[in-house]
Amino acid sequence: MNLLIMMPGWLGDVAMAMPTVCALRQHYADARLTVLIRPHLRPVVESCPWIDRVITTRLGERDKRGIRQKMSAMRLGCRLRGRGRFDMAIILPNSFRSALAARVGGIPRRVGYDRDVRRFLLTDRIAPPRDDAGEYIHYSTRDYYLDLAKFVGCVDPDPDLLLFTKPENDARAGVVLDEAGLTSEKPLVLLAPGANFGDAKMYSPDRFAAVGDRCVKELGAFVAVTGAPSEKAILDRVVAAAKQPMVNLQSFDVDLTLLKSIFKRAKLLVTNDSGSRHLAISFDVPTVTIFGPTDPDWTELNCSFERKVKVDVDCRPCQQKTCPLAGTPQELQCMKLIEVDDVFGHAIDLMNGPQSHGSQNSVVGA
Repeated sequence: MNLLIMMPGWLGDVAMAMPTVCALRQHYADARLTVLIRPHLRPVVESCPWIDRVITTRLGERDKRGIRQKMSAMRLGCRLRGRGRFDMAIILPNSFRSALAARVGGIPRRVGYDRDVRRFLLTDRIAPPRDDAGEYIHYSTRDYYLDLAKFVGCVDPDPDLLLFTKPENDARAGVVLDEAGLTSEKPLVLLAPGANFGDAKMYSPDRFAAVGDRCVKELGAFVAVTGAPSEKAILDRVVAAAKQPMVNLQSFDVDLTLLKSIFKRAKLLVTNDSGSRHLAISFDVPTVTIFGPTDPDWTELNCSFERKVKVDVDCRPCQQKTCPLAGTPQELQCMKLIEVDDVFGHAIDLMNGPQSHGSQNSVVGA
């Protein structure tokens, strides 16, 4: 069998799709397994022993002017035809474009969710779960993808997130950390203060800096901030607000390939609800995740070494990129009411033994 897996377009979603890739590899042990993924996310799946081939696509991306990017679904479908005949496509994105590309690509079996008016493009249609009112039921994206694997016959797939690195990249990471002064003499704590979703999702840079300061003073840690190139301004603000020494990893030209190897060395991550969270959990790094407007149910990982911090206010989760209450006293209260003590308390808890505590959630007072 020649099997194509069409991957999602966000870092965190790709990490949450990896259990599905593993399940399909185990079920179709002799298949040639190809993944289709956006170029900037290719490093996430590289080094994975389950994958035989990686094809990149810009389908659905936008350029710097905001114009719909570069390869239409029709062109991508023609390209897939030229890459050898695929027997089946597992279409993880919900988009119309991804299903159309698989259809134009002549793939005889096309498995995906019956969404985005694409029913006629799929041969195997799975109805997404809805409640009695017809609304989509909130459950983890990881499990949402795994249900596609179960549909085609995978039995009891392992839900744990898992990514891979190469030894040479691990060695490069060691060199970079040494150059940054982040030696193995002290535990490495990473801060990820950005989030591609929008400003409403980001905890205050000043408070991130305060958490980092306490990690240095009270945990004896080295602290580094990390994020995408587009998040440079946020990282700079955190470093500028810090009273203790703090390293900005962007200053060392750390790409996603190298970042995976650096995450493997970390003892703790403090992050917004972003792709960094999934990257850390894929490498068993204890993680404190700060949730504001987003709903943790959509990305639930049931991870014993993660602590989710959120505030119980009536307006959350609104799932909005900018606060709908802007200009009012309630603006961003889902973030502003989370104190540094709330976040750092979980950091201490995890650093003292992440596997020994069962609670994963913290709702702080409103």
